[in-house]
Amino acid sequence: MIAARLGVSPGSVHAWAGDIAIAPEHAARNHRDAGKLRGKNWRERCRQRRLAYQEEGRRRAREEEPLHAMGCMLYWAEGAKSRNSLKLANSDPNMLAFFTRFLKECFGVSPDDFVARVNCYTTPELSADDVELYWSAKLGIPRAVFQKATVDHFPTSSSGKKEGKLPYGVCAVGVRRSTWLLQHIYGAIQEYAGFDEPAWLD
Repeated sequence: MIAARLGVSPGSVHAWAGDIAIAPEHAARNHRDAGKLRGKNWRERCRQRRLAYQEEGRRRAREEEPLHAMGCMLYWAEGAKSRNSLKLANSDPNMLAFFTRFLKECFGVSPDDFVARVNCYTTPELSADDVELYWSAKLGIPRAVFQKATVDHFPTSSSGKKEGKLPYGVCAVGVRRSTWLLQHIYGAIQEYAGFDEPAWLD
């Protein structure tokens, strides 16, 4: 501000005023203000990136690819609505297999870039390892991408067929570093369905 008022460069002002002592409370205020400005600028840069990803999704939606449309609509119905992390959880292996196919074919997501976790019950006949191997085979993603399972155990006297319990539990599937992908899908959903949802951007 001083440089602008005097019509000189900031470097000149710094050279002239570099040896002027600043009261501690003023230095602390300047530090806080600078931090707030950096934070504001960073948030705006991130918002602009998210907006660009959404615009990319809108353009892709206008190409009217059936698989892209179906995958985006599935995510609208079943996916987690965070701002930076894509994740869909379900007990239906066919639904999740379709979802992983959508990500692989429409976006080139590598099997190694997926991340997955199961929430399941175990029995003497069915271990957590068995459950993860089941989902790995169904979804076409390596066992190595599975995080530690959340497990409840049936008593050893249980048949493993407790009413209301799913034999292979629920699997949550996501993609590493997925802000761009999630925001692309958000943009496509809005284009396909003809609405705007600011909460997905901000």
